[in-house]
Amino acid sequence: MTHGVPSEITPRAVYEGRRAWLKEAAALGGAAVGLQAASGLWLSGEAEAATAAAPLVARPGVLAPLPGVRSTVAGAYAMDKVTPYEKVTRYNNFYEFGTDKEAPWHNAGTLKPRPWTLSIEGEVGKPLKLGLDDLLKLGAMEERIYRLRCVEGWSMVIPWVGYSLSTLIQRAAPTSRAKYVEFISLADEKQMPGVRSGVLDWPYVEGLRIDEAMHPLTMMAFGLYGEVLPNQNGAPLRLVVPWKYGFKSAKSIVKIRLVDKEPVSSWTKANAREYGFYSNVNPTVDHPRWSQATERRLGEGGFFAPRKTTLMFNGYEAQVGQLYAGMDLKKYY
Repeated sequence: MTHGVPSEITPRAVYEGRRAWLKEAAALGGAAVGLQAASGLWLSGEAEAATAAAPLVARPGVLAPLPGVRSTVAGAYAMDKVTPYEKVTRYNNFYEFGTDKEAPWHNAGTLKPRPWTLSIEGEVGKPLKLGLDDLLKLGAMEERIYRLRCVEGWSMVIPWVGYSLSTLIQRAAPTSRAKYVEFISLADEKQMPGVRSGVLDWPYVEGLRIDEAMHPLTMMAFGLYGEVLPNQNGAPLRLVVPWKYGFKSAKSIVKIRLVDKEPVSSWTKANAREYGFYSNVNPTVDHPRWSQATERRLGEGGFFAPRKTTLMFNGYEAQVGQLYAGMDLKKYY
């Protein structure tokens, strides 16, 4: 497999500019990040003062940098372009803020990423309740450039920032009865106007098998493009499972439960025929209403640009294919 590094993918000037921000922020020593409510950013008091001194005015609405980020190669992207920041942050499925693609970008300013608490419970030896600052310091921050493939047939390439989910789950000491991991997102009508709708049964719930959750590629993300997560992208922390369709990567998570039975995901509950529990990217298994053989890469030529061939497991077959050895992937879709 051909490997790329971020400098081969992101335009050089943009890449070096972001690295300069990270370097300066790290020098200021602000390891924690928090909330700046007026502009929808999240900055802690100490980091807010530090970040105010950093040259973060390259574009309107720029978010605070995540200090101490190291680049990590996690996929074959030498031939892929990173999706423009504006596409990644303005074209989202986040139904808690509306069903239109730009609704989250317009409406997510009401989300308050601080204070934030994540609880880990269920089949664990050490139940945890962690605040955002503790979560940010739990593991070494890495930049990982992953493909994101939506079940709707569009895709992006995103440089996420975070660490492997296993780093977090291991702290809770899973028991032998922990066969699955359930993720529960925030559902607050005051912060999330879309929760007042009946489009889904709230809160948003997703799930993984324990071996999927513990796989090194499965990521708890706190940022993208070297900056903290924008609200519309799932602030302050979200799941990223790059070989599955995007809806499996739950946003704005408040609870993780380790359980002995397969959890019922929100989209599976809404329509099990169309959205199975596994939802691995599989070009040979069509959605009941459209083909999954190709995809439209956002930011590369518009709606009528030639479509790309969708790759098995979104291009991560070598890394994750063994998780499904012997399974009928048309039955367990």
